[in-house]
Amino acid sequence: MNFRTTEVLDRREFLKAVGFGAAALVMPGCAGKLLSGKSVKDRPNIIFIMTDDQGPWAFGAAPNANARTPNMDRLRREGVRLTNYFVTTPVCSPSRTGLMTSRYSTEVSIPDFISGRQPEIGLDRQFATWPRLLGDAGYATALIGKWHLGKQDEHHPTHYGYDEFTGFRVGGRISKNPTVEVDGKERLIEGYTPDILTDFAVDFIRRKKDSPFMMSLHFWAPHANTENRTPDGDRTWLPLSDADWGRFKDADPVLPHPDYPKLDVPRAKRMMREYLASVASVDRNLGRLLSLLDELEISRNTVVIFTSDNGYNMAHNGIWHKGNGRWILTDNRGHRPNLYDNSLKVPAIIRWPGHIKPSSTIDQTVTNLDWFPTILAMGGLSLPKSRTIRGRNFLPLLTGKKIRWNNDLFAQYSMWDWHQTGADLRCYRTVGWKLVRDFKHKDKDELYDLVNDPAETNNLIDSADPAIRAQRELLNKRLLNAMGRVNDPALGGRG
Repeated sequence: MNFRTTEVLDRREFLKAVGFGAAALVMPGCAGKLLSGKSVKDRPNIIFIMTDDQGPWAFGAAPNANARTPNMDRLRREGVRLTNYFVTTPVCSPSRTGLMTSRYSTEVSIPDFISGRQPEIGLDRQFATWPRLLGDAGYATALIGKWHLGKQDEHHPTHYGYDEFTGFRVGGRISKNPTVEVDGKERLIEGYTPDILTDFAVDFIRRKKDSPFMMSLHFWAPHANTENRTPDGDRTWLPLSDADWGRFKDADPVLPHPDYPKLDVPRAKRMMREYLASVASVDRNLGRLLSLLDELEISRNTVVIFTSDNGYNMAHNGIWHKGNGRWILTDNRGHRPNLYDNSLKVPAIIRWPGHIKPSSTIDQTVTNLDWFPTILAMGGLSLPKSRTIRGRNFLPLLTGKKIRWNNDLFAQYSMWDWHQTGADLRCYRTVGWKLVRDFKHKDKDELYDLVNDPAETNNLIDSADPAIRAQRELLNKRLLNAMGRVNDPALGGRG
């Protein structure tokens, strides 16, 4: 594909001027089988909405008095909230590989986010993906928004099961006047990025409303801008539309740990205001989609999934950002790699009228690897044979069935050698305890009592208490076993 930037167009004019769509490449031997006797036309539509960098605390139904998210809150009232939903690597690219393939980040050789330093890296096309399986089974499929699993043509989203792609192949973008790939060409479109992406989503739904469709809508927000910063070079989420920024520009948000030593409170509050306004920009556009489904009378036959690619810290434990965190202190803006819950845990809400009880809650531990088998089950498809799928089908939990479920979590984050400190983090988490080990830096291991210290403020790794030491050894054994099951390369370091 050859790309060129055309003249600048207003987003509304642009939608009238151009159509979009690309042929999908179908991988042989990957298709799952339709279950039961129903035809493809009887399958539900599936809309998978994923934000970028949304913390588990960053929406009103969390609950969070700082946030203004009436449409996320509506979705929660009409569906189910997963209170313990985690990603297995808390940065963009590896989290997205887990979503697509149901494999751990080290298994697909993308342990960290793909940057401009690595233009050749992308997701191996030999891995099975659920969009491809849905497409093979007759679904119309599209990805609108962020991809971040390879910039080269060989890693184009249409090679992984999406009939259509409109969005950004790379990670870094901007909140206004973005350059968007449409029909294989990059075009600068005037307007606010969340609005533009939603315009394309609305167009796709209107075109495909009479046949089963699966649409992935991957917002760039509330990720901070990478092409726009404050005058002093700091990260910013601005510019944002008046409809979103107006509610927050004069706000005095409450910080999670305001007494953290040397916390840069003015900077943290400025960032919190902008961040929550960016979340609001997604919420407003979510409302547009929900209204469209009502207008087209397809709400009852449409599964709406809302989640994020990783969590976020905003002055929690003195840092901001995600797994590749940064200090937000008056005397320190350096790096703080982490596997805090606020980096690993993200919002997750699912609405499916007639199948999922409204205003319900699931407290079991679910991960991004579990979407693959669960979404296939929603679409009436079986898992592909002879393919390794790490995730578990949690559709029975969604429909109120009582099933056995292990609530332990294994998570990874191996940073590229050039990235920050080059940390090699592994985590094993139970309902009550959490062990984090850095296989490159022995003195940075962590142990938290989640029952008495859910905010992870008191590291007990060096405790002499026999009961705590026993818990540490038990978690370490489970961690090493989990690493062994996936042939984790970090085991070549220390055991």
